[in-house]
Amino acid sequence: MGVIERIINKIDRVNYRVGEVAIWFVLLMVVVQFLIVVVSKVFNFSNTGLDEIVWYSNGLIFMLGAGYTLLHNRHVRVDIFYNEAGYKYQALVDLFGSLCFILPVAVLTFGLSTNLVIDSWYNFNGGGWVLEGSDSPSGLPLLFLYKTVIWVYAFLIALAGISLAGKAWLYLSGRRGTYELMQSG
Repeated sequence: MGVIERIINKIDRVNYRVGEVAIWFVLLMVVVQFLIVVVSKVFNFSNTGLDEIVWYSNGLIFMLGAGYTLLHNRHVRVDIFYNEAGYKYQALVDLFGSLCFILPVAVLTFGLSTNLVIDSWYNFNGGGWVLEGSDSPSGLPLLFLYKTVIWVYAFLIALAGISLAGKAWLYLSGRRGTYELMQSG
């Protein structure tokens, strides 16, 4: 196994493990949403913090699971011919898509969110830690961490794009015999 294959395997393991963690946020979101419904109907009680757990969980599922979804070849593609096409066409689409769309979007996401994320942690003008939380008194004091997940998303999707481009390049260059990406059942 060459260097490129080892790098691809490490990247895929990272996205796989993070995806396994993201899956647990689905359970958390469902349980907390059920709890919200029960306590609001039975006890006429509401709590912003519980609502925010559902909101944060929903975002974490998508942001942390994006690389996992790409790893399992389950992202929605605009190309309607992709699934029925041959491996060479699929590899070309994946290479082009990774280099021209996935990686630039990851870089732009990171760059455009930099001020948002940093300002949620620290105020350079006022010279102090912000550690931004909810605007609601009963909300979660974790908004700064949630905003930081934007960077984690950008990093994970960039890694997934590098892996996908690497697999495509290996196939197109003749170093890999087949071009079957991981499929989830």
